[in-house]
Amino acid sequence: MNSATPSVNPGSSGSSAANRSDGRRGRWDDHREQRRAELTTAAIEAIRLHGPDVGMGAIAAHAGVSKPVLYRYFADKSALWLAVGQQAGATLLEAMVPAVAAVREERAVVAAAIDVYLAHIEADLNLYRFVVHQPDIARHRDVVADVVDTVASGLARIFGDRLRARGLDSGAALPWAYGVVGYVQSVGDWWLRQQQPISREALGDYLTTFLWSGIAGMRRAADIPGGLAAHEGWARDQ
Repeated sequence: MNSATPSVNPGSSGSSAANRSDGRRGRWDDHREQRRAELTTAAIEAIRLHGPDVGMGAIAAHAGVSKPVLYRYFADKSALWLAVGQQAGATLLEAMVPAVAAVREERAVVAAAIDVYLAHIEADLNLYRFVVHQPDIARHRDVVADVVDTVASGLARIFGDRLRARGLDSGAALPWAYGVVGYVQSVGDWWLRQQQPISREALGDYLTTFLWSGIAGMRRAADIPGGLAAHEGWARDQ
């Protein structure tokens, strides 16, 4: 009696091989991302230690790898600058969000955000200069603009909520938010370049007072027929 020959799916072996290949590729990608993150952290440490003009050789040495290995993960200094900038921006946001969430009074929200930003750049001056002041790096993507976008978008949501709560047009929220972020960033950069001619606390109070005058205008506009447009005419008459 002849035994039945088991049927074989001709595509099964190929499918299994492809799955194994995909699994190996996924593990390699995960390993590469983890290693890249470790090298980015080492680069930040080297920047803090050696200053914003640190070279790739010094960064590789600090990371305990050769330059060819470093270039295996970062094609050039521009790629490393982007990774460092993204990490620095994430660290800033991680510090700012809980500080702002911890206060409820509107003026205190503005003051907290400003103080976190100034404290952050003051405490990490070499890293700030590496990210913000690198004229020789080819910027295929502007990480500073990315951070500005993220912070301004969050601030715009806050402004928009305040405006809508008062029955006002929220169209002003986004340009106001970018104006606030740009203002604080520009003044903070001046403050560092001039080697902190006034204390961080005094500067934060100056900025908060100036900005709060504009933000508080939302309250006054809510009490005037015609809203923001009418408020502009009201302000000119004062």
